[in-house]
Amino acid sequence: MKLTSRDNPKVKHWTKLASDGRYRRSKGRALIEGPHLVQAARQAGVEIHALLASENARPEDGAIILSQGILASIVETETPQGVAAEISIPSAKAVHGDCVFLEGVQDPGNVGAIIRSAAALGVKNVVLDGACADPWSPKALRAGMGGHFNLLVNAVGSLEEELARFAGRVLCTVPRGGAALAKADLSGTIAWIFGSEGQGVSEAMTKHADLKVSIPMADGGESLNVAAAAAICFYETFRQRGDS
Repeated sequence: MKLTSRDNPKVKHWTKLASDGRYRRSKGRALIEGPHLVQAARQAGVEIHALLASENARPEDGAIILSQGILASIVETETPQGVAAEISIPSAKAVHGDCVFLEGVQDPGNVGAIIRSAAALGVKNVVLDGACADPWSPKALRAGMGGHFNLLVNAVGSLEEELARFAGRVLCTVPRGGAALAKADLSGTIAWIFGSEGQGVSEAMTKHADLKVSIPMADGGESLNVAAAAAICFYETFRQRGDS
């Protein structure tokens, strides 16, 4: 059977999973798109509730076939990759090990890129406050390139309690006046705080930092994109520990 109508209840469900963060949270489900993400979810043992394939793809056993137009309308991409899946959003767990706290990072592409860098460079946890973009949105998932399934992603209402419970040192970046990143002590269990694209880390969150760090930039450089700054900090931590 091939699904060809947007009015089909299953199609409506998948469309809402892709477009509505509140609906995703209420169902505890998300929609991933593309063979790379589907394979990454499988390797991580994430529960897959439905595998979707376009009529032009080579479907696997058990895949639900959709017309090319219907799949494109669900995943909201100009060139869908022909396969998608409905997955369970992994449940939140207690933070253990290095962590990154995100405050008000509103671009889902930045959220996904930070998750990707964190996973690649050994950060075990990403905790986001309620002002951040949904980490399980399609854009964040695409930018994460499977990183979501290699660490713990927790969305919380406020970072205050999570920071208070964190068993390690807390660092944040400031535009100037902080310790030079390459000279900062990044040993032990640490957490980084990164703030919104426009305002950076708020004063309230900065008060939780045990150390403020600045990333040196060329003359005339104003600031770095938050995802770029995070990747630099994660890499320097990785390098100092002799993992490079």
